[in-house]
Amino acid sequence: MNSREEQLKAFNRLLDIMDDLREKCPWDKKQTLESLRYLTIEEMYELSDAILENDKLEVRKELGDLFLHLVFYSKIASETGDFDVADVLNGISEKLIYRHPHIYGDIKVADEEDVKKNWEKLKLKEGKKSVLEGVPKSLPAMVKAFRIQEKVKGVGFEFENSDDTWAKVQEEINEFKAETDKNKREQEFGDVLFSLINYARFTGINPEDALERTNKKFISRFQKIEELANAQGKNISELSLKEQDELWEKAKLI
Repeated sequence: MNSREEQLKAFNRLLDIMDDLREKCPWDKKQTLESLRYLTIEEMYELSDAILENDKLEVRKELGDLFLHLVFYSKIASETGDFDVADVLNGISEKLIYRHPHIYGDIKVADEEDVKKNWEKLKLKEGKKSVLEGVPKSLPAMVKAFRIQEKVKGVGFEFENSDDTWAKVQEEINEFKAETDKNKREQEFGDVLFSLINYARFTGINPEDALERTNKKFISRFQKIEELANAQGKNISELSLKEQDELWEKAKLI
């Protein structure tokens, strides 16, 4: 691993390159906070994919892309006099010190749950009116539900055990099955999903990761049955459901 001096040198190198790009590259000169936004979101998903694939080399590459974006945003803001990268780094450092009084102060904590509870309480002291203010509106629905549930848990709004959490899932499923109005069924289905996500979170499962792994597994198996169908000289759409199921079972063994 590189020394702290080498790490700082590498960061300074990126800052210097960013200065050059902003001054000399036609594409980089045109970028704004707004134009970079969707690219940053894409980079985050690429990092997520690399993590799920456990591809450490790809994780390193994607982290580099994100570092570039963070430096890029800071550079643009420095040109308008709003802030620069030092303001960004000092800001997060001060926040971390303030929100970790068990390290930088005299607060005692027993475990990570105490840390989370203190974190949410400190955020409210900072002037936030709700513990849910920090949940981004543009998060994907499943991730947002997970974060909402984590946030309210931080102030004690949580089931006592997994049995109670699962009972809520069953209650919501029954309400969904009993509902006949189309619009209300959609609402009830949302409640089912929310309660399932809550059960997953309560039992230590990240539902987003779980579903993405299932997506990848399904894609892999479906592509295998397409290959098996092609090997028979057929298009998968030409097969009956029974024939497709037979190929599916074969694909599971490959």
